[in-house]
Amino acid sequence: MRDGKTTIAIVDDHPIVVEGARMVFLAEPGFDVVATGATASDATSIATLLGPDVMLMDLSMPGEVFNAITQISQTTTTKVVVFTAYSSLDSALRALDAGALGFVLKGASFDEVLKAIQFAQNGELYIAQQYASQVMLALRARGRPDVNAPMRLNVREKQIVSQLLHARTNREIATTLSLSEKTVKRYMTVLMQKLHARNRVEVAVNAQRHEISERSIAEATLQ
Repeated sequence: MRDGKTTIAIVDDHPIVVEGARMVFLAEPGFDVVATGATASDATSIATLLGPDVMLMDLSMPGEVFNAITQISQTTTTKVVVFTAYSSLDSALRALDAGALGFVLKGASFDEVLKAIQFAQNGELYIAQQYASQVMLALRARGRPDVNAPMRLNVREKQIVSQLLHARTNREIATTLSLSEKTVKRYMTVLMQKLHARNRVEVAVNAQRHEISERSIAEATLQ
């Protein structure tokens, strides 16, 4: 944050897209566009030198884009939101695997882009609505060997998993379960460790892979 504003970087090799997005964000009082770029190398340099809160990043531009996402995610505090016209399920999965916290198509509304940015800032995953169910199914089909062992969750953890299956945010989960957001985040960290998950989507998917039946989750929700 800079002067209470969310700092944004925009990296895309289409100048019109960059300028258009920059003008839109500059018109919003809560944002400050601190840098723009046109290559994967630009993206890593901007994240390293300036550390913007969020980087909107295209996939189809010069350089090793997925490697850049991984480097940014692992070595800086910048959260990556993919903003692209490259609309394939494989590209979405690769971007999320690399460390992106958002995947939004260029045809999305500005409100959806803002939502993706907000989720990323909170460390939460946002996937374009038309891809969310497909990504969930794809992750479920991967069949990771390290998540096949039986797993026990307590009642509260099952309640939180139930909320995740309904795509609730941390704030919504906190309100529904009469908890603080801080407590929900703590539970989320524990769930990710228990279920060998890297994000909220994988928590939900891996919970279903284990011997955690939908019935047991539903019963926990009623308690």
